[in-house]
Amino acid sequence: VFSYALVSKIVGLNIGLKLMEGGEGRAQDGYMRLKENIPGVSQVIQQEEQHEYALIGMINEDFLKYISAIVLGLNDALVELTASLAGFTFALQNTKIIGTVGLITGIAASASMAASEYLSTKHEDTDKSPLKASLYTGIAYFVAVILLVLPYFFFTSIFLSLFLVLLIAMAIIFIFTFYVSVTKGYGFKKKFGEMAGLSLGTAGFTFLIGVGIRKVFGMNI
Repeated sequence: VFSYALVSKIVGLNIGLKLMEGGEGRAQDGYMRLKENIPGVSQVIQQEEQHEYALIGMINEDFLKYISAIVLGLNDALVELTASLAGFTFALQNTKIIGTVGLITGIAASASMAASEYLSTKHEDTDKSPLKASLYTGIAYFVAVILLVLPYFFFTSIFLSLFLVLLIAMAIIFIFTFYVSVTKGYGFKKKFGEMAGLSLGTAGFTFLIGVGIRKVFGMNI
């Protein structure tokens, strides 16, 4: 009880309840093996199923309803801004300039994404609030932006800063993918691989574009 309560306080009630739900599922599997040998086990299995449904019903559906909006904000920020910072890194080669340009780009993009999500949700046949959906998307994007540009304001090495950006991006993807996989029941490895692959792939491609632009235009910043 203490461990489940602690997990719920640290990472949220949704995770705590989902972990408890998984425990109920494992208990059902164990009882199924005893069903033919011990009388009364069928009734216990039925009770375990009732416990599982009761736990699912306790989960805050209002938050989970907007998971897609948060995923949209985080995914776009991780893919777009990581790629942009990789391109800026070689094209500009000055950490403060790269961080400033990245921050301005990210803030503008977060506002744009929030507005797009508002209009998209408004025209959908759904019970989601367009304002809430846009706020979740915009805030998720903005938080990712702040975390990603921080290394450029603390370090003078452009390549160390870029390495830390990629490391932060992978950490955000890992944490959020784990959360979504637990609350939604998705496969963790597949989702993590998809998001990580997109972020790293676009970052590498844009880095090469930055190299090309610097050589073509002869930039000496």
